[in-house]
Amino acid sequence: MAPVITLAHLRAHAVARTLFAPTTLPKAIARLGFVQADPIRAPARAQDLTLRHRVAGYRAGDLAARYPSLEIEEDFFVNYGFVPRETHALMHPRSPSPTWTTERQAQADDVLDFIRAHGVVHPREVDAAFAHGKARNWFGGSSNASTQLLDAMHYRGLLRIAKRESGVRLYALRPEQPVEISPTAAMDALVDVVVAKYAPLPMASLGQLVSQLKSAVPQWAHLRAAALVSARRRLPQASVDGLTWVWPAGEDPTLRRHGLRACRDRVHLLAPFDPLVWDRRRFERLWGWAYRFEAYTPAPRRTRGYYALPLLWRDQVVGWGNLAVNQGRLQAEIGYVVGEPPSDPMFAKALDDELGRIAEFLGLGALDQRPPGRR
Repeated sequence: MAPVITLAHLRAHAVARTLFAPTTLPKAIARLGFVQADPIRAPARAQDLTLRHRVAGYRAGDLAARYPSLEIEEDFFVNYGFVPRETHALMHPRSPSPTWTTERQAQADDVLDFIRAHGVVHPREVDAAFAHGKARNWFGGSSNASTQLLDAMHYRGLLRIAKRESGVRLYALRPEQPVEISPTAAMDALVDVVVAKYAPLPMASLGQLVSQLKSAVPQWAHLRAAALVSARRRLPQASVDGLTWVWPAGEDPTLRRHGLRACRDRVHLLAPFDPLVWDRRRFERLWGWAYRFEAYTPAPRRTRGYYALPLLWRDQVVGWGNLAVNQGRLQAEIGYVVGEPPSDPMFAKALDDELGRIAEFLGLGALDQRPPGRR
């Protein structure tokens, strides 16, 4: 008789499968399937904070430095980030609405000819060559029309991001990559990437993520409902505490090794977009409290800080940390859900070890730890 799946099983399964043994950068990205990006650096960008747990010897900035030589692409998926080239090929070419006007298409054709002749280009080179002027951006302000056109051409799959220079995206032609797969099969494959990254997850969260695939494949938005039905039919699932949970085929949340791995005496300070904590619905079910990303919340209304990193101790998220670098030293302000740190004597050393790993990841030396915060 199969064991009854409990919330404890799901929690250990989530931790063990997501925080796999550190490996190489290409293998880690392939296993994650998608690495969400964010421009805020507090004390490092989200993509670096995510990868440092999963790549042996990883240092802040390694992804950006190695990007041109990796088989990955910077693009939209369920959010903006980095995907393996095989996944990228499933999403293109895109045909979003509304279609371009004749004038806009002519501008794009001229820019394609320019990039074809020059190779990798900076947006300012395109702006200097064509003087497209200014245009309103989605913030309500104005930006170079050439930059907006390049962004739109990248989104449609006409261009790719070749690399970044001081944070600015440099563009190149995207080679045609014919994919011998039906739209239905491609959608199933993309859903499987989602499940593999965020599982085990509530079925309601899977529905939210499948809905967000509209950014990845607007040309197949009408297939999302059928893809969700297919996932419900294909993937293993169980009802636990009133929610239906789903995970990839071939995995067993009740395996004893998940619990053993998840309960190691180790602390992880996780990025706000780390796959372990990204789904707030799942977070509250697994750990019993509400975590919110507050970088865009007015300071007086923040409860845990500008860029609070969830603090995982063994298989429990027991608090959060706000980190900063001041005069070459790492500063850490740690808060706890119950107002004080775990009483286990192993915790203090595990936290010090984690802060030491972060200092090394940032290329720093000593650290300053402030007194713990309060709920």
